[in-house]
Amino acid sequence: MGCACGTKKDGKVSGCNNNGACGTGGCNKMNVFDWLSNMDMPVEDKFDVVEVRFKNGRKDFYRNSEKISLTTGDAVIVEAPTGHHLGYVSLQGELVRLQLQKKKVANDDEIKKVYRIAHQRDLEKFEETKKRDSPTLYRAREIVKQYKLAMKLSDVEYQADNTKATFFYSAEDRVDFRELIKQLAAEFKVRVEMRQISLRQEAGRLGGIGVCGRELCCSTWLSDFKNVATSAARYQNLSLNPSKLSGQCGRLKCCLNYELETYIEALKFIPDIDTPLLTEQGEARLQKTDIFRKIMWFGYKEDNNWYPLNVDRVNEILLLNKEGKKPATLQIDKEEVRLPLSTLNSDLESMDKKFRNRSNNNKNRNKNRDTREQPKNVQGGGNPNQPRNQQPRNPNPNNPNSNNPNQNNPNRNQNKPKGAGQQNPNRNNPNGNNNPNRNNPNRPNPNRPNPNPNRNSDNSNNSNPNPNPPENI
Repeated sequence: MGCACGTKKDGKVSGCNNNGACGTGGCNKMNVFDWLSNMDMPVEDKFDVVEVRFKNGRKDFYRNSEKISLTTGDAVIVEAPTGHHLGYVSLQGELVRLQLQKKKVANDDEIKKVYRIAHQRDLEKFEETKKRDSPTLYRAREIVKQYKLAMKLSDVEYQADNTKATFFYSAEDRVDFRELIKQLAAEFKVRVEMRQISLRQEAGRLGGIGVCGRELCCSTWLSDFKNVATSAARYQNLSLNPSKLSGQCGRLKCCLNYELETYIEALKFIPDIDTPLLTEQGEARLQKTDIFRKIMWFGYKEDNNWYPLNVDRVNEILLLNKEGKKPATLQIDKEEVRLPLSTLNSDLESMDKKFRNRSNNNKNRNKNRDTREQPKNVQGGGNPNQPRNQQPRNPNPNNPNSNNPNQNNPNRNQNKPKGAGQQNPNRNNPNGNNNPNRNNPNRPNPNRPNPNPNRNSDNSNNSNPNPNPPENI
């Protein structure tokens, strides 16, 4: 916000001549930016009421009946009930008309006059008068303690003509200060006026720095104080801690009302949680709400974790609870059915079973093959370290006469060469068959009927002379 104390007049800086570098405790306190100052207004139609600021931001309206050419920031001498006072022009023109309507001040003859622009002598005398403020305040507080009055003196303002002193105080109850006024008038030799102010006005007059790091709003720009309730803190989801919600005046901070309407508008989309949310894991209670992000945090009684939920999800759970249903958790409605480990590994088990059956089949096949090859090994000599006459002979399952060791085999070769008794005629048989005539097409099988009786009669080169030829059938 710009400072109007450096307003130019006829090409020169007017006002307090600080050119916008006023301190917050000086003439810039409770200043108003005149956004119409750069517009040329007709002089004859200019509003004749100006706003004048006094010590610690106190303001009042005065009529410029003499049509004095004033500039924002000029020091002027104004009318007072007893004498005159010195102040600074803070606002003029059409904006003053709006301020009169805002503060509901009637534009009538009760508005006091502006006498003239202050001279240098007036400014020097006023500075000497202000030096009496602090000693007077300290002495007046001592007198209040002597009378044991339940009141607090906050400030003293002397009139520019040094004929009147106004004491500003705050009190919770009505105070009888008639004897105090007599004592103060006799002590300081001036007329005494006692003016009660609220605690907020007191903080505005004293000033200070708030917890936000900036100067107090009531001492810089805020002049109308509205009621602040604790419901404003509840709407904004603030902790109801009096030490954090209270300002330097001891009352609730005025800034709680700044964003209240925005929070109320945003709370229309936030559901009211009167009872905890019911889930299969237990009751979830509301812990925190982010109004603008529309996120609500819930927590279980025996769980220290907070679970953020969107407003739409909260409404879904509330609807399920209203129907008598409970979701599985705050995040999901139903638990996913987990398949057992055997079902998950069924493909592996089927593959293992397949290879296990194949392995068993191979084992049984090898076992049958070993069983078929065992008589060949016995007849072929068996264990070379065992004598031939002591080696066991595996009977042929296909030959019923093989159980008799003394019975002659009609198909056995009788004309063996010398030294051939130690050789097994079936050793080179790849099929493991004990019948030596099986692979010989010219030699009949005695155990099988011969359909042709003359088949082997003309074969004179038969290598197996059988003394007992098979009977013809």
